[in-house]
Amino acid sequence: MIRNNAQRWGSISIGLHWLTALLIIGLAIVGLIMTELPNSPLKMQIYALHKSFGLTVLALTLLRLAWRLVAGTPDDQPGSRLQRLAAKAVHGLMYFLLLAMPLSGWLFNSAAGFPLRWFNLVQLPKLFTGYNPALKDIAHDLHETGFTLLAALLLVHAGAALFHHYVVKDNTLKRMTGKMP
Repeated sequence: MIRNNAQRWGSISIGLHWLTALLIIGLAIVGLIMTELPNSPLKMQIYALHKSFGLTVLALTLLRLAWRLVAGTPDDQPGSRLQRLAAKAVHGLMYFLLLAMPLSGWLFNSAAGFPLRWFNLVQLPKLFTGYNPALKDIAHDLHETGFTLLAALLLVHAGAALFHHYVVKDNTLKRMTGKMP
């Protein structure tokens, strides 16, 4: 099933979800390690890949949001009004951060005066022209704070999915793994 329906997510939504999750985990690991590397051509290549994969997350997030508009979403799982509101808030904040993180990185890169190329194939425009240390610091702080918030929300999101699967025993997790009967 390609499209979403009232009971479950379709294969496109599932694929985009898990691809984004894998990219975010990889970006987090690399992002934490790369700053500690000594200055070298390897470090520059790793930064370039981090930026390219971050821009890929931005594109995938925009695609996911567009697909949600086209394909809709499954009905909410049963639960209290507070649980449904919390789920919507966490999802909304995660989408916001999945957009804000790459944009803050792009702004940081622009304010640092560096060119930005997506996998060395496409030159992206600067969001700000010229070197601007004050804006660079702000963008860096936004990127780091966004990472911390996103990491916390992802833990809440995964924890809630596991809670629903093992404690509540509903189909919340099964709907996103494609394991529904």
